[in-house]
Amino acid sequence: MKRIIVSLAFALIVPLALAQTGITNKQTTTTTTTEPVATTETTTTYSSGTVTTYEPGKTIVVKSEQGPLSFALGTAARIVDGAGKIVTAPLRAGQKVRVYYTGPTEKRVVERVVVEQ
Repeated sequence: MKRIIVSLAFALIVPLALAQTGITNKQTTTTTTTEPVATTETTTTYSSGTVTTYEPGKTIVVKSEQGPLSFALGTAARIVDGAGKIVTAPLRAGQKVRVYYTGPTEKRVVERVVVEQ
């Protein structure tokens, strides 16, 4: 009986002892490149005056202290009153407004127009 137990134990242990383990050498390399990111800074300025010409969705011309200024009305341009409520009526010549815009002198784009009462 002792001989059978020893034989069984030997039969179970020998395959484990002789088993080959695969050695895998895995190396992961990550390459990160950094490129300079271009940042643009936009500043909003405003100009006050009276409306001389208004084409809804296109342009607005305001007579100010610097003379007549032309602005392009972008799709995001809002026309509001002093309380911030949206004005639905079209602007009329002679109305006092404050035009908030971005962009250089030759490409001024309106962000909002505040109608002053």
